[in-house]
Amino acid sequence: MIDLHYWPTPNGHKITMLLEEAGLPYTIKRVDIGSGEQFQPEFLKISPNNRMPAIVDHAPADGGAPLSLFESGAILLYLAEKSGKCIPTDLRGRKTVLEWLFWQMGGLGPMLGQNHHFNIYAPEKIPYAIERYVRESKRLYGVLDKQLDGRAFIAGDEYSIADMACYPWIVPWQRQGMDLADHPNLQRWFDAIAARPGTVRAYAQGAFRDASAPMSEEAKKVLFGQGKGL
Repeated sequence: MIDLHYWPTPNGHKITMLLEEAGLPYTIKRVDIGSGEQFQPEFLKISPNNRMPAIVDHAPADGGAPLSLFESGAILLYLAEKSGKCIPTDLRGRKTVLEWLFWQMGGLGPMLGQNHHFNIYAPEKIPYAIERYVRESKRLYGVLDKQLDGRAFIAGDEYSIADMACYPWIVPWQRQGMDLADHPNLQRWFDAIAARPGTVRAYAQGAFRDASAPMSEEAKKVLFGQGKGL
């Protein structure tokens, strides 16, 4: 059994998508990041960077003590290897999946996250910052659209953790000032993943939170550098 410390954000959705696709049994442990639960000592023991998601695998492959992991990319890779699913076994296929997994972790996620922050959450509208991150978001959408030209999925014909890493960050495309109609390959890919039963089940896990509800001022203080642990 795997304990998933989770809140329904793009990085949280990545992990439920893989767990559902791979059929791994798991239990969700909610971490309300708006109220500061990520700063609790018990959580920091498994996620020292005070970020979710994190997991505890109570049956690791080595048969040893429960094993904890933080960082969504590391968790995706670990669970793919544990289950033998959603990652190629051949050298070149694996290489491609890892390239695009790390591309998401190092580029797509951070840049779209800044887009969200300056467009929606920042207390002051800074035109330079908004324009910078919208422009970079559009560039990254273009990179992904080009990669998907002639491919069903990011790394080829098989659905992989590269797709699961990227998809949740594209879900709020309207909030990012993007238009999927401008990126037909990306649109096709997005629609195909949205329709997968595993994706539907994964997103249902986060239905307890209304993603469209405005964030409270107290939550903003916790999430954007004025909360506990600083």
